[in-house]
Amino acid sequence: MTRQGTGRGAGGRATRSEGRRAEIVQAALEVIAERGFRGASQAAVAERVGLTQQGVLHHFPTKEDLLLAVLEARDQWDMASVAWRNSVWSLETMAQLVEYNTTRPGIVQVFTVLAGDSVTEGHPAGAYFKDRYHRVREGAVQCLRDTYGDVLPSGLTPEQTAPLLIAVMDGIQTQWLHDPEAVDMAEAFRNFLVLLEGDGA
Repeated sequence: MTRQGTGRGAGGRATRSEGRRAEIVQAALEVIAERGFRGASQAAVAERVGLTQQGVLHHFPTKEDLLLAVLEARDQWDMASVAWRNSVWSLETMAQLVEYNTTRPGIVQVFTVLAGDSVTEGHPAGAYFKDRYHRVREGAVQCLRDTYGDVLPSGLTPEQTAPLLIAVMDGIQTQWLHDPEAVDMAEAFRNFLVLLEGDGA
């Protein structure tokens, strides 16, 4: 049987290639979440997705290429990334993101694993996370200033509070991953927002 039209054939191949890349990225995300970046081999990813290792290499020639694709995919799925890019980040957006994250433990796990892994010397995701946390702090400062002005009810400035806000988000995620029955991630974050309000006196 012959294909009808080279254009449609080329388009079909491109679509299949994109679909295969997405499958590989999903498999890589799962393997990294289980084993960390250094323990996640391309062979393990290939086995998970049902390909030969050469099949994975065809789409992602290096392990670093695959890691970058995983991080990019995570950003595309992350509601906060959209908010930061569009300058519409708010405390309510953050609370909604935390609640949304409870529906995707695999994404939360791979982020937590890679964030920890990336502090080791020479890790290929190190620059990504350094830049990401810089952008997140800037976004948090602006969000806090838009909400409270130059001084929060506690007396701290937005610049002083932003790293604490991010630390709470990441810390709650880690606790939730260890014991989701004991830690209600969404409720805990909203409780922290109540703390930011102070006693109003």
